[in-house]
Amino acid sequence: MIRVAVVGTGGIASGCHMPALAAQAHRAEVVAAVDVDADRVKAFAAEHSIPAAYTSLTEMLEAERPDLVHLCTPPFLHAEQARECLEAGAWVWCEKPLALSLAQVDTIAAAESEAGPYCSVVFQHRFGSGARHLRALTADGTLGRPLVAQCVTAWFRNDAYFEVPWRAKWATEGGGPTMGHGIHQFDLLLSVFGEWSEIRAMAGRLARHTETEDVSMAIVRFANGAMASITNSVLSPREESYLRFDYEQATVELRHLYGYDNGNWSSESELWSPPENIASGHHAQLDELLNSLERGERPAVSGPEARATMELAAGLYASALTGQPVKRSDLTPGHPFYHGMNGGLSL
Repeated sequence: MIRVAVVGTGGIASGCHMPALAAQAHRAEVVAAVDVDADRVKAFAAEHSIPAAYTSLTEMLEAERPDLVHLCTPPFLHAEQARECLEAGAWVWCEKPLALSLAQVDTIAAAESEAGPYCSVVFQHRFGSGARHLRALTADGTLGRPLVAQCVTAWFRNDAYFEVPWRAKWATEGGGPTMGHGIHQFDLLLSVFGEWSEIRAMAGRLARHTETEDVSMAIVRFANGAMASITNSVLSPREESYLRFDYEQATVELRHLYGYDNGNWSSESELWSPPENIASGHHAQLDELLNSLERGERPAVSGPEARATMELAAGLYASALTGQPVKRSDLTPGHPFYHGMNGGLSL
């Protein structure tokens, strides 16, 4: 059995991680939960029949020696907690965003070893059967060259949502809807269209009383020549997540909100025919992650894959805050936006 610990016992742990773990009970056992709130972690452990509850990550790692740690904590804690878990020999599955900067992403990567443990980030939209099928059709050229894409995260969050102290601050969340909301959709876009090369962007604070943006928009050029537009909003009363992929021979569309199955995908092409119907979500990604752990192989959305998505977020902010186009190759340790998503600037 794979020994699992859950760190952070809020809504994402209860609503997404525990149901996914329950579906893997035949090979994964939750042995411990951790939260700084003693009453909350005890209640969480009792509710989910977890044998041990801790208020210290360090103490839990020393006592339980888990194989896998689910990090369900606020973003500003991710980098240090991931590093500590990796150095203790545990694999990590971390909620998005993985870190607050590319520098922190590289710190996490440095704590991995060549043969594991590894740190993967929760980007569950990659793992539904529709996304898998589209990647396969793209890779083998069935649809022709990828040409144009639209990537829209049009969500709504009211002022009360941002009353949580760590939200929409550069130092604690790393950004606004670009980092905390739209990142799911443009990660899926990147998984299909591949490496990006250049970005031009704008960001604004139009309606919410936040430190970061509440809307961002970007145009992206990919290494293969394709181009895409990206919209990230938390001001949209009719919520929708929408992706459109235009190839030489077909258009494929995805309309959903927080998750999809095959019924959310459409195409006019007879070439579009997913062979199975697996919904996106934590369940689907955890299944793949545990497969990788059992084989001792680097899991999906870790290492360079995870970094590429964070690079796009950093490039978007760098372009928006400086008013200049940004190339992916620019984002080296000498670049101000390598060390923080706002590059030391104010919106």
